[in-house]
Amino acid sequence: MTNRLADMSVGDKGRVTGFKKGFDKYRKKLMAMGIIKGTEFIINRIAPMGDPVGIEVRGYNLSLRKDEAAAFFIEGV
Repeated sequence: MTNRLADMSVGDKGRVTGFKKGFDKYRKKLMAMGIIKGTEFIINRIAPMGDPVGIEVRGYNLSLRKDEAAAFFIEGV
């Protein structure tokens, strides 16, 4: 199990388990895009330097920068 998106590889599946305090700006944006507690996703791309990371969530592709991805806790599925 991992708790960081950066530690996952292409093809890995995960689930959002919560949001970190102090990231209200990104939390609101992520929730508006459907990333809420319990949402499952698949890593489908990782840029060569590791930023951004592409995920498939709720039927669409989303690219997240490291600082955006740091706003929430995850677990591997």
